[in-house]
Amino acid sequence: MKLWIVFMHVLLVSCSVWANYQDQQDNEFAEFEEFESDDAFVQSTGAENLMKEPEPIDADNIFITDDDDGDIIINDDSEFEHFQDTEEFEGFAESREEKIEVEPKITITKVPIHFRANWDSYWLEILMVTGLIVYFINFATGKSKNTMLANTWFQSHKQLLEDNFTLVGDDGALEHIKESGGLLKESENTFTLWCSGRTCCEGMLVELKLIKRQDLVAVISGMMRPTLDQVHIKVTMDSDAMEPFVFCVASKKTATHVSKETNDISVYCPERKSGERYNIPSNFQVMSEILEATSAMLDSKVTAILNKYTDLVDYIHISDQYSGAKQTEDTGALKLPEVKKVLLFGFNMPVKGMSPTEAVEQLKPLMVLVFYCIEKVKRFRLSKESKTKADKNRLRVEEVFLKSTHAARAEAAANRREEKRRLEKEKVMAEEDPERQRRWEEKDQKRQAKKRAPKMKQLKVKAL
Repeated sequence: MKLWIVFMHVLLVSCSVWANYQDQQDNEFAEFEEFESDDAFVQSTGAENLMKEPEPIDADNIFITDDDDGDIIINDDSEFEHFQDTEEFEGFAESREEKIEVEPKITITKVPIHFRANWDSYWLEILMVTGLIVYFINFATGKSKNTMLANTWFQSHKQLLEDNFTLVGDDGALEHIKESGGLLKESENTFTLWCSGRTCCEGMLVELKLIKRQDLVAVISGMMRPTLDQVHIKVTMDSDAMEPFVFCVASKKTATHVSKETNDISVYCPERKSGERYNIPSNFQVMSEILEATSAMLDSKVTAILNKYTDLVDYIHISDQYSGAKQTEDTGALKLPEVKKVLLFGFNMPVKGMSPTEAVEQLKPLMVLVFYCIEKVKRFRLSKESKTKADKNRLRVEEVFLKSTHAARAEAAANRREEKRRLEKEKVMAEEDPERQRRWEEKDQKRQAKKRAPKMKQLKVKAL
């Protein structure tokens, strides 16, 4: 009987537990119900506390405020009194004072050293400034040296030039020419001098082509490929003061250049012969159209100068067909270029190892050679056979040129005729004369028909 009662009791407890478990599983807000029970417990305990006698309240520590719902909230600062207890935070003030007394550690940032004490950072700027300084110093020194060399040459040859020409230099109208005494400065390394007033020649142009000493780049390139100061002289002869022939004697390097680039030499005397055949040094080459002219130009005085001043003479070019550099075929010229009778001389100026005055003095005999050649060409006369040969050569060159330009000249002539007819038509149409316009149109139609008609060749047959 007792066992049955115990069994029924256990069964009831288990059923109640199982029912509560199912309610919690089915009810999603079961966990919040626990908080409500807790609130009820708090409310019950609060009701019990109201039944007790209220404790005295310190009015100094009470603050009454209203919340958003209108309820009165009493703030009692007495609950923070434990912060005023010195024993609660024992040793806190002493440790704070010790921390304040400790000096703070100062960290010094590493600042770059001033540029005056660290020049390695400015090596590129230093290099550029140094290069500019060297360039301007070289420009000033090179310019002054070239000017001094040109003035020295002019002062040394001035008396010789005045003895052979009436006018040496310009008339002095320009101020900078008046200061230099007639020597015209074309650039920092090029100077020119014009002389005129001599029989048998129109004038003489002297050009001093000096090394570009004012240009630092040219100075550096000159160390690898050395160049020389040169004096170029061009004498323009009168039209009746020279026989028709082309002659040139030059150093090997210059002879190779002029035979390819100069028009008259490449056409009339392309063959180069060694100077040993004419009793001159082997480093010279001779190019001549007429053998008789070669013998006349290379006489004893000229050969003596060439043997003595081998390094100073660059070329001697005498021609009645001089037209400058050789023209290319792309220019499309329809007539032969204008030619002049000239004497060209090129001399090297020996500046290395001597002063400018000494170098210029060595050129005086070469200037005397120029005037000797002028008189020689003036007096020289070709034989009848040589002159006939020269005339045939010039006629042959003209025929070759006309053949090569025949098509171009025919096209140019057709264009001129067409332009002439167009202008004539515009003139007729501008007039208010219908009869004249009709006649001109009939004439033009006949001309066009005749042009389109096939050409017939007429044959003459002898009667039996």
